[in-house]
Amino acid sequence: MSAAVEVLPPLSRASCPSCRLIEAENQRLLAALKMAVATAAGLAAEVEATKAENTKLKALLEEVRRKGKRQSRPFSKGNPKPDPKKPGRKSGDKHGKHGHRQRPDHVDETVDVPPPEFCPDCGGEVEPEDVFSDDFQADIPPIRPHVTCFHSRRGRCKKCRRRSWGRDPRQNSTARGAAAPHVGPRAMALASQLHTGLGLSFGKLSYLFQMVFGLSITRGGLVQILHRVARKAAPTYQALVRTVANASLVVPDETGWHVGGVSAWLWVFVVPGTDGVTVYLVARGRGFEDACLVLPADFDGRLARDGWSVYRRYEDAIHQTCLAHILRRCHELLETAQRGAARVPHAVQDLIQDAFALRRRREEETISARGMRIAIGKLEARADRLFAWEPTDDENRKLLKHLRQEHERGAVFAFLHDLEIPATNFWAEQEVRPIVVTRKVWGGNRTWDGAWTQQVLGSVLRTGQRQGQDPITLLVPVLCSPHPVVADLRGLWSGPDPPPPGPDPPSAP
Repeated sequence: MSAAVEVLPPLSRASCPSCRLIEAENQRLLAALKMAVATAAGLAAEVEATKAENTKLKALLEEVRRKGKRQSRPFSKGNPKPDPKKPGRKSGDKHGKHGHRQRPDHVDETVDVPPPEFCPDCGGEVEPEDVFSDDFQADIPPIRPHVTCFHSRRGRCKKCRRRSWGRDPRQNSTARGAAAPHVGPRAMALASQLHTGLGLSFGKLSYLFQMVFGLSITRGGLVQILHRVARKAAPTYQALVRTVANASLVVPDETGWHVGGVSAWLWVFVVPGTDGVTVYLVARGRGFEDACLVLPADFDGRLARDGWSVYRRYEDAIHQTCLAHILRRCHELLETAQRGAARVPHAVQDLIQDAFALRRRREEETISARGMRIAIGKLEARADRLFAWEPTDDENRKLLKHLRQEHERGAVFAFLHDLEIPATNFWAEQEVRPIVVTRKVWGGNRTWDGAWTQQVLGSVLRTGQRQGQDPITLLVPVLCSPHPVVADLRGLWSGPDPPPPGPDPPSAP
């Protein structure tokens, strides 16, 4: 009889401990796999977005590089539009008065022009009629130098027995001997304007004087002439510096410069208005000590400037930061912003535009003084909340940090409290343009003596141009005076305060 075989029941997954462990591990690995797939998809999308942003930034960088090297097209704004508007004024009743050349105020010569003998169309004989037309033609006559010989006589003092020479008011020099033939004051003033005011190089200026005026002046002679004019104009420059130091509103700016191939800085300080002044300064640096050469450290007026941190050290002044710079910075951020990074520059733009709109309402007198104060308070509270944001984007964080620093000084909305303060440093930007164009021609100055001459003549001539004065009429009395005099400019400070320290003039050649 065989033994009975015991049959065991089949095992299930639920009853098997090992199977339960394996099933749990399988579920965990499946969840991890799904998470990894989702992460990989997100990373792939982020990589594609990064690639697109990288391509966009590379194109933008290449465009900036090309613009920096394209000196033949310094004012290019990109490709022209396919359907541009017709240039010039638009027709209609609002067109304005049509411009044309006015009749001259005098006539030097009258020429009687008879009609042609034969008709230019059919060749027939032309019969004269008693009808005529006055046609005016203004031209430049041939120019030859006007040479004046001054017979200067010598005398002896009856008291001290010293000899002295006579001097005519039209003479700008009493040099004698080999230096007796010298250039007159009008030619010196014109050379200063053509070189410093209009940026003409010494080589071209020498050619122009020889070709147009018949005056032979070498480039070295022109350099000496400009140094001499600058030394004569030094009292006027110090008067301009003194005017800036005592002004109620000053708009400064600075730009790069070169002296002898070494980097330097050109500062500009502007007193706005029709009787305002412009002062240039070529300094070795861009620090507070350099700015104090023109604008003293205890300046307590109103200062409309850009965001350069040096200006904040004028603790006694009322500050207004340039909002145009902030808007341009926001526009640059929006060009490369991705998703949420555009929120900050958009909010800053809206805040500034609302401030401009409030300023316009005040100028148009559509809001009361009490309403203005309430609106300013709301704007400032809104700015406090906005500037307290902590974005993750580095550029947005830098922008808000800069605005917090300006807002703590009251430099963001100062133009709303005082309508005399401009919201931008527009005046300085405009006054720095002429000298920047000159920098594009010949790069800077070769020596520091030339830089001093540049800043003196540039300040005097630019101020005279703003006031509508002829540079020759402005400089000739200064050049012909035997004593230091100040040019006849409007708006100069006449108080007792001494001028702030400034760079010393170059030694005489």
